[in-house]
Amino acid sequence: MHFGCTLSPHKEVPPLDVPELLAYFVRQSGPFLDQLGVKKDICDKIVESLCSKRKNQLLRHSSSAGESSVIGNDNINDELDLRIASVLQSTGHCYEGGFWTDHAKHDPSNGKRHVAIVTTASLPWMTGTAVNPLFRAAYLAQSAKQNVTLLVPWLCRSDQEIVYPNSLTFSSPEEQETYIRNWLEERIGFKADFKISFYPGKFSKERRSIIPAGDTSQFIPSKDADIAILEEPEHLNWYHHGKRWTDKFNHVVGVVHTNYLEYIKREKNGAIQAFLVKHINNWVTRAYCHKVLRLSAATQNLPKSVICNVHGVNPKFLKIGEKVAAERELGQQAFSKGAYFLGKMVWAKGYRELIDLLAKHKNDLDGFKLDVYGNGEDAHEVQSTAKRLDLNLNFLRGRDHADDSLHGYKVFINPSISDVLCTATAEALAMGKFVVCAEHPSNEFFRSFPNCLTYTTSEDFIAKVKKALESEPQPLTPEERYNLSWEAATQRFIDYSELNKVLNNTEDGAKFSRNNRKIVKKSVSLPSLSQIFDGGLAFAHYCLTGNEFLRICTGAIPGTRDYDKQHCKDLNLLPPQVENPIYGWTHGSSMETTHAVSYRNGKRQLEYSGSNGIYYSEPLNDASSTDVLDFFSSRI
Repeated sequence: MHFGCTLSPHKEVPPLDVPELLAYFVRQSGPFLDQLGVKKDICDKIVESLCSKRKNQLLRHSSSAGESSVIGNDNINDELDLRIASVLQSTGHCYEGGFWTDHAKHDPSNGKRHVAIVTTASLPWMTGTAVNPLFRAAYLAQSAKQNVTLLVPWLCRSDQEIVYPNSLTFSSPEEQETYIRNWLEERIGFKADFKISFYPGKFSKERRSIIPAGDTSQFIPSKDADIAILEEPEHLNWYHHGKRWTDKFNHVVGVVHTNYLEYIKREKNGAIQAFLVKHINNWVTRAYCHKVLRLSAATQNLPKSVICNVHGVNPKFLKIGEKVAAERELGQQAFSKGAYFLGKMVWAKGYRELIDLLAKHKNDLDGFKLDVYGNGEDAHEVQSTAKRLDLNLNFLRGRDHADDSLHGYKVFINPSISDVLCTATAEALAMGKFVVCAEHPSNEFFRSFPNCLTYTTSEDFIAKVKKALESEPQPLTPEERYNLSWEAATQRFIDYSELNKVLNNTEDGAKFSRNNRKIVKKSVSLPSLSQIFDGGLAFAHYCLTGNEFLRICTGAIPGTRDYDKQHCKDLNLLPPQVENPIYGWTHGSSMETTHAVSYRNGKRQLEYSGSNGIYYSEPLNDASSTDVLDFFSSRI
């Protein structure tokens, strides 16, 4: 640990007394006490009580001696940090790391910073975790301060046929990357300068999500392992068995997209499952992240988290809104249709709430007709229920929200309370429409927009729908358009994730004493019970996820601790037994295989180092990457 404070050589720093030591112990025991049910505010009060006596003594001493006090009116935790740091500095102590500390991290002084964005889905699957990280990568890459890599899952052909729409499949990662870049550049209007990489993934039909196969962190080279953004950190780490993210990267930010507890509660034995998942989510986010951003308060309250909407809308929707505003200024009719709802047709996406509301007040909305756009596994059941209740719903095939056929609608109705932050709601507001949605934490960001009409009861819902149908929405102001944009979302992300401090090489935890203008920097490597506790959680998680029986019992896809042979062929990977060997084929302490494919005298050669340190070279008969796979497999 290195401190940046300068103390006068003639001035002796008083040693820590018992109350201060107890206060530091209580504060650093926060994660452990939290697991025992002791709330953070109780710990804070204990720390404040223990520190207040010492603070008063120092103030009286400094006043009587006519000295300026090093204790200001800052937060009590900052004052305690200053005391600890100054005492350690006065002793000449220099902490160089401990059991949980990794010293092989990327050195930011070597050049541009590197940002790796890791997500759980990829286009052409039109889901939030495929689209929003893609936009985040594009807009972060606009800055000259950092290089950006987007790491997305690669699915084998059989999974692609299940997940991707319209029977769209890719024979290689390069082909899918071309599709992704073309889709993105059509929407943002500029060429995005960032790298796209792939990691092996498998689709879980039960969870309707992609689960990483193997150690995802290994697909970011150590030289680029600087800043990691984990989109859905709980999802990425449920079954993560590999390098600890906070060991490999200097700064790890998690972005929580999904309200998993809300979905799980709707399943069989949902309450029990939700209880377990809640604590597992706490476990993995604490162990693998430095900072966690929750898009809204609708998500689970996680350790190290703050609430901020760091998503924007596709620029295409803002352009549609500008076009609508221009038409209205010319006196043209911008909206020729009434109300609609758009979303994946599963009960949890608001269809249950929609049908319940309309069924309860069927007679209060005479002549009201709602067009519903969506596809999904519950489509047949949703439509048959609406027909049985004789609801005036017109079901149509799902389509892109920017489709020309949707521009004429004036009112977007979204009764969903399972979303964390509904992208469709933001898109409808950007297009200048009314939005009728529930008064719920997931909609808190949108309440400041005058065209967002929130309701609290079913009667209020009917009133807001009628108001929207009978009046005209207000044009968006420039400030409102900016707040919906990805430029604003990227700036919010940089601020709330503390990325600005990291990119500017400002160490987290710098403390300033206003009275004597001295600076004490508290390094992130400060030995603390909190770090030891988090490291212990990561180690325990690593041990548990290494057991195949325990993985399967908790819902993992069999065989996903490592990637399989098909992934090796698709992504040109060596077998996991070679990448993570038990015996031999290692280089130094990094456990990385030393191998290379070269050409000699017109023949393809595979070169590798054996466990005895001797370098070998053997011919490959075929030019395909399958040779490398078969060669190593035959020797394991």
